Amino acid sequence: MSVTSEAVPVRRGPLVVTGGVLAAIVVGSLADAVLALLALAAGAPGDFQPLKPSSYIFLTAVGVVAGAVGWAIVRKVSKDPQALVRWLVPTVVVVSFVPDFLQFGAGGAAGVVALLLMHVAVAVVAVFAYRKVMPLS
Repeated sequence: MSVTSEAVPVRRGPLVVTGGVLAAIVVGSLADAVLALLALAAGAPGDFQPLKPSSYIFLTAVGVVAGAVGWAIVRKVSKDPQALVRWLVPTVVVVSFVPDFLQFGAGGAAGVVALLLMHVAVAVVAVFAYRKVMPLS
């Protein structure tokens, strides 16, 4: 009797996946808070809305949840999800920078650099969480 060793993605229960996504939102929001405080200390305007917790926490949650949905789709439909994620994640992060560059007038260089770093930080945290709760193989 022959046993095939075809890689089958590990399936975690919905509570584990939800917990991982929620943890990514919390940790990503904490990273955002640190970056926002550093940007404000570096001279970003105090009234720059994207550096307010109500903005970045909401947008972090939206981004992490959207990323989790995308990750799940990639897991399901791709023959080589690792290869796809390897170029897709950086591409999505770079595309997410576009609206930030439009904020120079309101946030100045310090504010915009903080926003760019926030996108990278949240992506790193989210990918780490997705790999733990939704492994690609």
